[in-house]
Amino acid sequence: MEIDYNGIKVIGFDADDTLWVNETYFRDAELEFAKHLSNYETPNKIDQELFKMEMNNLPLYGYGVKAFVLSMVESAIELSNKNVSVKTIEAILNIGKDMLNKPVELLDGVEEVLKKLSKNYKLILATKGDLLDQERKLEKSGLTGYFQHIEILSDKKEANYSKLLNHLSIKPSEFLMIGNSLKSDVLPLVNIGAHAVHVPFHTTWAHEQVEEQETNGKSYKTINSLIEILNILH
Repeated sequence: MEIDYNGIKVIGFDADDTLWVNETYFRDAELEFAKHLSNYETPNKIDQELFKMEMNNLPLYGYGVKAFVLSMVESAIELSNKNVSVKTIEAILNIGKDMLNKPVELLDGVEEVLKKLSKNYKLILATKGDLLDQERKLEKSGLTGYFQHIEILSDKKEANYSKLLNHLSIKPSEFLMIGNSLKSDVLPLVNIGAHAVHVPFHTTWAHEQVEEQETNGKSYKTINSLIEILNILH
């Protein structure tokens, strides 16, 4: 079924792994964490327990590097049966600091896409995560000037998007969201009557993965890279 984008007036962009690299740094950090805990468990078990801890802590800590670090520390205490050394805790904290100090690496075509689309559409940034960290990345990215509104959400569910669109007086039918996560950037928008384009990133956090049946019958387009959006919108 062909999707009609002629009524679009506002385009929302996700940030992490849509505009710039993010998840890769988390995967690298998990490998580093497993090395520090290798005396206590296998890498696979460490990875499983860390993810479980993240999911348990999500309602309390939310998303982002700081929440991830707290879950690593808590996992280290549990996996070591409270025998983890201060030196290892310090190393875990340094993993987090290193992540927060990473350069912002823009994905291919990002600036070209924003530059062209900003001439004909109102652009907004709608991302989730830690407020301070996302503000820092946005500042480092040099992309701030392309967006008329920036929203850092605690989560990306239907209610969050509906609230945002209501606040900005945007009709769902006139809104298009572009992002790498089916769970966070596509399905919630389709479910509230808005449009969405999926731009997959090569690495996806397990929490963001969806079952095939969840996408059945949902109307959205998938493109291989962000630059392809210019073939759809003009």
